[in-house]
Amino acid sequence: MPNIKPISDLRNYNEVLRDIAIGEPVFLTKNGRGKYAIVDIKEYEKLKASLKLMSQLARGELAGKEKGWMTIEEVEAELGIENV
Repeated sequence: MPNIKPISDLRNYNEVLRDIAIGEPVFLTKNGRGKYAIVDIKEYEKLKASLKLMSQLARGELAGKEKGWMTIEEVEAELGIENV
């Protein structure tokens, strides 16, 4: 269940920070609407890496569609992998 708190709870920020854990962010609302999410730094780094990976995969897919796909042999040659 999401941990949702009004932004005014930051007056007691130690209690808000105590509720944050990996996989369990705290969502802060302002005037009843979601405004901020506070996440553990390790989770933030994972999310950032995941977004970067997804972006690179999307770029690769677009390049494949525009320029054509490589065969496995072409990929191995590009990477310098010898066929065993």
